[in-house]
Amino acid sequence: MPSLTRRDPAGRHQRGAVRGVVLLLHGGTEHSEEVVDGRSASWRRMGAIQRAITPAAHEQRIGTWLLRYRVRGWNENGVSAIEDARWALEQIGRAHGDVPVVLLGHSMGGRTAIHVADDPVVRGVVGLAPWWPPSSPVGALNDRHLRAAHGRSDKITSARQTRALVERAERVAASAEFTDMGRVGHYMLRRIPAWNAFARDASLALLDG
Repeated sequence: MPSLTRRDPAGRHQRGAVRGVVLLLHGGTEHSEEVVDGRSASWRRMGAIQRAITPAAHEQRIGTWLLRYRVRGWNENGVSAIEDARWALEQIGRAHGDVPVVLLGHSMGGRTAIHVADDPVVRGVVGLAPWWPPSSPVGALNDRHLRAAHGRSDKITSARQTRALVERAERVAASAEFTDMGRVGHYMLRRIPAWNAFARDASLALLDG
């Protein structure tokens, strides 16, 4: 069963006053049926980003939710990750109604995000060193906003492929922008404040419309 780490601005605002949600989607691997547990480095890395962006989000009455997939792998057509992300969107709807959602995904999380962006509540996608192979579809980004950041020293996923997908998405998306993070790698362990700032600013800006 997938799970969610939920941080809503409770105590500062009345319950139900959340005006938007950032749903964080962590990375994974190409093939694996291994269960994602609390020791997962990918899940923990996105947990750190969630903690970094939450104070600013709460100031704007925006909640942050972090999904933990059932299994680590993308496997065949990403079925498990995509199902888990759609489940998470359903849970957000049950908690807050039809508030707008931004999908903030790292690596495989970015790949998952562009498959579920067609959900009616999704305002846009923010990709952090996303895994977007050339075959990745962009149709779900129709009328959505896309922001992506990638480092040029990434040896796990490709900044060039990310830039190429952003260019393809320009044909259907409401807007699409690429940010070069410089000579940094995949796991966002260098220039951490810059990654956090990009994640925070891009996500909150999309929710501001």
